[in-house]
Amino acid sequence: MQMIQALIATPSVSSVNPRWDLGNRELVELLAGWLEPLGFAVSILPVCGRDDKFNLVANRGSGPEGLVLSGHTDTVPYDERRWQHDPFRASEENDRVYGLGSADMKSFFAFILAALQELPLERLRRPLTIVATADEESSMCGARSLQQSGLHLGRHAVIGEPTGLRPVRLHKGIAMESIRLTGRAGHSSDPSLGANALEGMYHAMGAILDWRRELQAAHRNPLFKVAVPTMNLGHIHGGDNPNRICGECELQIDLRPLPGMQIDELRESLRERLGETLNDSGLGWELSPLFPGIDAMETPAQAAIVQAAETLTGHPAEAVAFATEGPFFNAMGMETVILGPGHIDQAHQPDEYIPMEHFQPTLALLRSLIQKFCF
Repeated sequence: MQMIQALIATPSVSSVNPRWDLGNRELVELLAGWLEPLGFAVSILPVCGRDDKFNLVANRGSGPEGLVLSGHTDTVPYDERRWQHDPFRASEENDRVYGLGSADMKSFFAFILAALQELPLERLRRPLTIVATADEESSMCGARSLQQSGLHLGRHAVIGEPTGLRPVRLHKGIAMESIRLTGRAGHSSDPSLGANALEGMYHAMGAILDWRRELQAAHRNPLFKVAVPTMNLGHIHGGDNPNRICGECELQIDLRPLPGMQIDELRESLRERLGETLNDSGLGWELSPLFPGIDAMETPAQAAIVQAAETLTGHPAEAVAFATEGPFFNAMGMETVILGPGHIDQAHQPDEYIPMEHFQPTLALLRSLIQKFCF
């Protein structure tokens, strides 16, 4: 509990809004201070082009294969007025521990440290690596930086996101795109005086929805609760007054592809559809990503880490809709499973908590994974 308390008490919010965004240096140094006395060689690596954002990579042991235990150090922003507990204090109540990051996912680091303290680390036969990343909740720049670094971290990876201690080997990707149309404003009494960007967006939306129907007809994976790729038309704004022809309009969409669907290819297909609809409309148009996007993840069912996680938890590996850093780890040559204490429905919520009934099973799971892959 003392380590959970210390982690929760150390603010490390990441946000696309600069007003909320904080660094994670203090939290990374806290982890380093716990890992170094256990014989880990610790590297603190700057990321994101910032002097206050860092990844931590801690390694003990050498050789091929090896196990990677990973988590992100940041939390989402919070609205203290909606919390009944102090977000920065690990509060025990009703067999739960409340606090910002308790489930998503600072507690996982405390469980790793507690498990390590009970193991004869001097007998490691294969490497054990602990990874703590920056900015998973906003830009994913920590995981992107790791991928770009060319580091070899290990063969088998567990990312301790809150999954209710059920292994996850597949998840959807996510892309968020902006479509901007530029027309010509004019007096609404004479349509010939302008070019209406809002009317153009109506036609663009029709093309987008037709494309969505085609994608959902062509791609289906019954392992997911929502078995098809989804696309949400989430935000639109344009024009400024009813009696003016709309000169500018923007639509923002969210796309969740299935494994096997590549975000870059989807963007190009969307660009082609928009071009077919808008190129002769007299409107200017632009398609741009709101962030680089995260590919879907699929780790093979026969992967050793998946089979070990299924055996140790007693649950078959699942598919989920939320995105993680898993695709970046798989792209680095690892086989990754998402598996951790707490529940995803607690993530990003006021009065976030982790159930205390997960404490001992998590410790036992981590000890077993380390023994299997490193001893």
